[in-house]
Amino acid sequence: MAAYVITDLDVFDIAHYLLYQQALKPLLAQAGARYLARGGEFRVYEGDYRPQRLVVLEFPSLEAVDEFYEGAAYQALEEQRRACSSARIIAVEGL
Repeated sequence: MAAYVITDLDVFDIAHYLLYQQALKPLLAQAGARYLARGGEFRVYEGDYRPQRLVVLEFPSLEAVDEFYEGAAYQALEEQRRACSSARIIAVEGL
């Protein structure tokens, strides 16, 4: 069953974030993930939630998300992401 990762990202160093993004792309491909939304226009219809930049990824399963996020390759890259942005990341299993 597919799983979706929703990230609310606040980028404070775009140059370094773009380098992170380039390094991330092959890791996502290896994990079978694909972008569904990446920084596009959004609207908040209810509540006081004010996201910065939303990214939605589809993974083959919630277990695939776990393996990706906890894996050594991504964890090495995560330090780079934290140096140029802050994030709120959640995953939800699909239908």
